[in-house]
Amino acid sequence: MPDLLIELFSEEIPARMQARAADDLKKKVTDGLVEAGLTYAHARAFSTPRRLTLAIEDLLEESPTVKEERKGPKVGAPDKAIEGFLRGAGVSREDLEERETPKGAVYFASITKPGRAAADIVAEVLEDTIRNFPWPKSMRWGAGSLRWVRPLHSILCILSAEDGHTVVPLDIDGIKSGDTTEGHRFKGSGRFTVHGFEDYEVKLKRDRVILNAEERAETIWNDATNMAFAQGLELVEDKGLLAEVAGLVEWPVVLMGDIAEDFLGLPPEVLQTSMKEHQKFFSVKNPKTGRIEKFVTVANRETKDNGETILAGNQKVLFARLSDAKFFWENDIRVASAGADAWLESLNNVTFHNKLGSQGDRIARIAALASEVAQVTGASFGEADKAARWAKADLSSEMVYEFPELQGLMGRYYGEAAGHSAAVAAAAEEHYSPLGPSDDVPTAPVSVAVAMADKLDTLTGFWAIDEKPTGSKDPFALRRAALGVIRLVLENNLRLSLDAHFDRQLLRHKAHETQDDKLAAVLAKDLEQEIAEHGVLGAVVHTVKAAIDGELPKHIEALRETLPDTSTDLLSFFHDRLKVYLRDQGVRHDVIDACIAMQGNDDLALLVARARALQDFVGTEDGENLLQGFKRANNILSQAEEKDGVEYSFGADVKFAEDDSEKALFAALDAAEGAIASAIKAEDFASAMGTMATLRAPIDAFFEAVQVNSDNEVVRRNRLNLLSRIRVICLQAADLTRVEG
Repeated sequence: MPDLLIELFSEEIPARMQARAADDLKKKVTDGLVEAGLTYAHARAFSTPRRLTLAIEDLLEESPTVKEERKGPKVGAPDKAIEGFLRGAGVSREDLEERETPKGAVYFASITKPGRAAADIVAEVLEDTIRNFPWPKSMRWGAGSLRWVRPLHSILCILSAEDGHTVVPLDIDGIKSGDTTEGHRFKGSGRFTVHGFEDYEVKLKRDRVILNAEERAETIWNDATNMAFAQGLELVEDKGLLAEVAGLVEWPVVLMGDIAEDFLGLPPEVLQTSMKEHQKFFSVKNPKTGRIEKFVTVANRETKDNGETILAGNQKVLFARLSDAKFFWENDIRVASAGADAWLESLNNVTFHNKLGSQGDRIARIAALASEVAQVTGASFGEADKAARWAKADLSSEMVYEFPELQGLMGRYYGEAAGHSAAVAAAAEEHYSPLGPSDDVPTAPVSVAVAMADKLDTLTGFWAIDEKPTGSKDPFALRRAALGVIRLVLENNLRLSLDAHFDRQLLRHKAHETQDDKLAAVLAKDLEQEIAEHGVLGAVVHTVKAAIDGELPKHIEALRETLPDTSTDLLSFFHDRLKVYLRDQGVRHDVIDACIAMQGNDDLALLVARARALQDFVGTEDGENLLQGFKRANNILSQAEEKDGVEYSFGADVKFAEDDSEKALFAALDAAEGAIASAIKAEDFASAMGTMATLRAPIDAFFEAVQVNSDNEVVRRNRLNLLSRIRVICLQAADLTRVEG
């Protein structure tokens, strides 16, 4: 069976598009071949700045002959219907066969599709692939209609076997397929003929082209780390930059240059970001000082002077770039050292969202909420408020304007320059975290308070204006914000009522929406004093009650109805995110649902503690058997209540017990009820469920020994009320009706 080699040779393909393009070439060609009946053993795709390559091994020489049978119109149908069927099937009337079916005589046609040569199929599939290639951006050139990411120069397409190779004939807008290619733009020897993939790869390397992008990246990394190590330095790892640079060169040559002394005092992150974004340079740091002292650049060829001219040019450009960064840094430090009032004031003129106000409005809301959350995180009210008001200050700085990815980090540097405490400065950097499921979670009390407030304000704000995620669309990253809150709560073991904070923040958004100064004043007034007097939740309730009971215009009374619905919907959104988070950790979906159904489900730490204990419990033999006993008791009880039209929830008395197992169950429930209630009150769910496990044996014995629906009506009612006790006691821990099994 032959091997297929395809190369599409063009002008430079943007590095960010190469890997995806190689995958698309592989998928479109292989899917097309398989659909046409050509199977293969293995396929590999490659990319360099100037070529996309696909190598397919052991391709069938031709597609198999296919026989199929088609059912046609009824015998006696109009001639036009029969003629249409004949055209579609590609047969004549004499080829039709009449068969009896339950609906009468029907025409059938037997069609044989002969196999086709691999070359014919490959040519069709490749032309369709090239003409309909899914580039993010493409261009036309010359007089042709073909669109490609950059002008396409040549197509190599050959089928090779042990006895030689043949060119698959193809002509696309005057670009004819062949068996030749070329190597490096400057160091290659011109076009050359190839006979198969191995020959192709070897000749490319001879002409200074490394075909495999992973091999190019490995070469860059090894050479750069060895070069840095030889000088007692370390290369700063950056996998994204490494992949990008590997897509910029076909023959990587690593060079190391110096950073001028003028710039070594800049923050290392500024140096690293500037060199990466503007020059695609790797940073090299001194492990003893942490300073970035050198850079690594990757050339696309060797030179007679060993890269000295290239380095000189790069250092000249780098000096200009870093001069700009130094200018931004020094200007920003002067502003920050003076208190940064101009930055903070300018945020009042920056729109966050046209329905949610300016960044200044948002900062005021975040500061108020951070002060409330501070009691839970252990931060002081004053520091939480100060950190929240400083956290976004660097958005107005020149450095962040030039490098938006440094927001937060520069806030820390400028906070230190402004004389803020280490906790306030650190909160500017850390309050954006966590940004994703693998991102570190802040643990410092002030940082946690501001991070929580920032994310909760975002969520409540977009819920207030009904801009929620729909399907796969989440333009404001609200799912990520909710996951961030969940991780902040759980990984810091915070105990707080989300509902109370939702209501409070939604009222703040309502104050902005209605331009109600009186409502805003109530929500902002002397919060620290109220918290000291009432506690954080008491302060929320007290202030909201005061806002609604008499200090506001009549139209604010409508908040009584709108807030609960919004809060409930937002909490449901959190529960959905929590399910995803816990399922990834192995907690069953039904177990989570059983705990969400309980009171206090807006306290995520409490909810998760309950879920983990329940998961452990139902995973034991006693837990599984008790669950079955509970479900049996609940089913019998529910059916009886529906039939009788009454609720059996009171009056079980041991004096009406007839069987010893019945009396034993009364005793077991008496012993367990108080212990379970005490454990639940102490939030010791493991102990509560351990006590529940002791009920397994008496419940099993009861069902084995007695018939609940006794002919004696007094005994029947007593036993149904006894089942009600089982239900009530077991439902203290979780809603076991939702647990599967």
